[in-house]
Amino acid sequence: MKTSKRTIFLHISLFALTFVTTTLAGSEWAYARSIFRLDENARLTLNYNYTWSDFLLGLQFSVPFLAILTVHEFGHYFTAVAHKVRTSLPYFIPIPPLLTIGTLGAIIRIRDRVYSNIQHFDIGLAGPLAGFIVAVAILIYGFRTLPPPEHIYTFHPEYEQYGLDYPKYVYTDEYIREHNGGLDLVFGTNLLFIFFEEYVAEPGYAPNPRELMHYPILFAGFIALFFTSLNLLPIGQLDGGHVIYGLFGRRGHRIIAVTFFVGLLMYSGLGFVSLPQDRDELWKIVPLGVLFYYFCLKGLGLNSTDTLMYAVVMVAVLLVLAWLFPNLKGFSGWLVFGLLVGRLIGIYHPPTEIEVPLDPVRIVLGWICLLIFIVSFSPVPIAIRDLSLPTP
Repeated sequence: MKTSKRTIFLHISLFALTFVTTTLAGSEWAYARSIFRLDENARLTLNYNYTWSDFLLGLQFSVPFLAILTVHEFGHYFTAVAHKVRTSLPYFIPIPPLLTIGTLGAIIRIRDRVYSNIQHFDIGLAGPLAGFIVAVAILIYGFRTLPPPEHIYTFHPEYEQYGLDYPKYVYTDEYIREHNGGLDLVFGTNLLFIFFEEYVAEPGYAPNPRELMHYPILFAGFIALFFTSLNLLPIGQLDGGHVIYGLFGRRGHRIIAVTFFVGLLMYSGLGFVSLPQDRDELWKIVPLGVLFYYFCLKGLGLNSTDTLMYAVVMVAVLLVLAWLFPNLKGFSGWLVFGLLVGRLIGIYHPPTEIEVPLDPVRIVLGWICLLIFIVSFSPVPIAIRDLSLPTP
């Protein structure tokens, strides 16, 4: 079906708007040049001192990030076209650049029924594989062209008095509370970043995790890898779900998806309660935890009694772990994703009408995609701690 001019205009407009919002976000994250400001009454208003030069600074983030994202989506698109499966052009999703990255990503809409596991596999695999190749190239460039460690003084001149030993002084709770409004923000890492820091970057040049946003190319690569790993989670009809279905079939996908989904929920719930500090609040925390896990686990398709039983067991296990290992923490941000998967995205992959064994080349590419997931995945992509609150 031929795409109408109106639809093409919509796609171009969404991309252009996303380009603007991600560029604005880039200048805010990397250079603290925001198009918004707080007036004397603490109301959010436009910053009329924001200049064209400030906007151009954000291109260092938006261009590499959107390059990876666009190649990813067109990997899906062109593979679908090759299989004669009707699909839309990518829909980019802009969001206001206020403490965000300016976008929720991009999606394509498959307009035909996909009959073959080969079609599912190829379309699902092509996006992350193509995007990852671009991400690696961009990250190699970013790590090879890192500025010297003194670069951070451009944004934090107060660090210079401590020299290159500044991390041991300025990342204390007291210092952060005094200078940064009480928020401690730390970006995570992944195996690919660890490799590049060790073998690609000049020794001592890799940025501190708390300062990653001031290195916009690396920041763009990190966020893009996070999106890639999110798509490659071996669940439902995510890209990773299609790959798992192709490699291991319907039964294998079911086992892997359920195991990973439950494991992700358990990991994200670690530390949801602190013992003995929260002992007097357990009467509120435990029922809420059971209710939340109940709604997540409804995606397994079990009857209500069994679903409730498993929710109670999971919360009980988390309480025991909190008692035995008080410092064991997960990443609560995955709870939101668990709820989305359990209630909206779906855990299982629907069966296809045509089941064909994968040829050796596809099998190799499938395992490469699983490896991409492993090296791109960040168990804790970002940690934000409010230092105005008491530390448990």
